[in-house]
Amino acid sequence: MRIDVLSLFPEMFTGFLHTSIIKRAQEKGQVSIGVTNFRSYSTDKHHTVDDEPYGGGGGMVLKPEPIFKAVDDLLADDASQDIPIVLMSPQGERFTQKKAEELAAHSRLMLLCGHYEGFDERIRQQVVTEELSIGDYVLTGGELPAMVVMDSVIRLLPGVLGNHDSAVDDSFSTGLLEYPHYTRPAEYRGYKVPDILLSGHHANIATWRRQESLRRTFERRPDLLQSAPLSEEDRAYLRTLFHPLDGID
Repeated sequence: MRIDVLSLFPEMFTGFLHTSIIKRAQEKGQVSIGVTNFRSYSTDKHHTVDDEPYGGGGGMVLKPEPIFKAVDDLLADDASQDIPIVLMSPQGERFTQKKAEELAAHSRLMLLCGHYEGFDERIRQQVVTEELSIGDYVLTGGELPAMVVMDSVIRLLPGVLGNHDSAVDDSFSTGLLEYPHYTRPAEYRGYKVPDILLSGHHANIATWRRQESLRRTFERRPDLLQSAPLSEEDRAYLRTLFHPLDGID
């Protein structure tokens, strides 16, 4: 995958791009990442990228010219029309694991990070293909949300995590929260690992993990159960946790 980021503060990505899994994914050639300061596409002598909004009001608005030109230049060598150009915005669609999986299926992705009051609306109308939000709050810029999206997407690329099941079993990937994990020692300060995990009986362990995933989702995010794919065995187990089970048929 190729990921391009447009930002006025590319230095914010230095640590993120040179650490841990993201760094290794680039070294292995599983992803290439470019961060471009779109100020370099401003043509006036002061390299202006923002201006006062028409009609008055507080704050500054990012001008269309630098961003239009940056996108045109970066995509000039790619004839594909199936490139998500994503604007990081609190007005956007809520970013989810499902959306991360959709973006990970593309070979190229562009993320646009704003600052100041906002974007000239023509950028939204003519350049970006979608807008994403990581939550119902406002940050000083789109750089942190872009890193969240990149991290979530890159870890889904083939071979990045090493163990394919690590991503498959993640919370939200199955529609449910992930089951609890344990490791050595089997007992610590009087707290023991559940016996079932030490039994070596893989079928029973799989059943326990599924039930624990259901239990955790029921206790912490019951709203997810409305759309999660549930078997009859799942529903029967859920009824043992709370009966009658409101909203779950």
